[in-house]
Amino acid sequence: MHMKRLVVDKKRLVMIAGLIVLFLLMIDLNNRIVINNRLSSERNQMGTQVSNLRATATMMHTQIAFATSEAAVDLWAREKGHYVQPGDQLVIPLPPPGVTQAPVFVPTPTIPSVEPWEVWWALFFGD
Repeated sequence: MHMKRLVVDKKRLVMIAGLIVLFLLMIDLNNRIVINNRLSSERNQMGTQVSNLRATATMMHTQIAFATSEAAVDLWAREKGHYVQPGDQLVIPLPPPGVTQAPVFVPTPTIPSVEPWEVWWALFFGD
């Protein structure tokens, strides 16, 4: 009878050890699933950033190609440089007769006078 009790105790011990190992494996599996989800989320974010950067690079290459072309020079010369090509008719809009333009007042900046003690105060203590 004493021998049967030892066999049952060994079976229970093996069963408990197996359950503990199974529990530890489940915890490890859960940790791996959490890490996988986090890494998948980061991969998706990086993929979005990479596609945005590729689109930006493509746009920049397009702008560089246009800026170095003769079409860009011609566009600038006609719109901002006010140049004309031979054979073009230069048109300068004039105001209607009898209308005088209002003078544009450009204020001149004035420097406020500062007392010497204010200069020293700002030097030592800041504003």
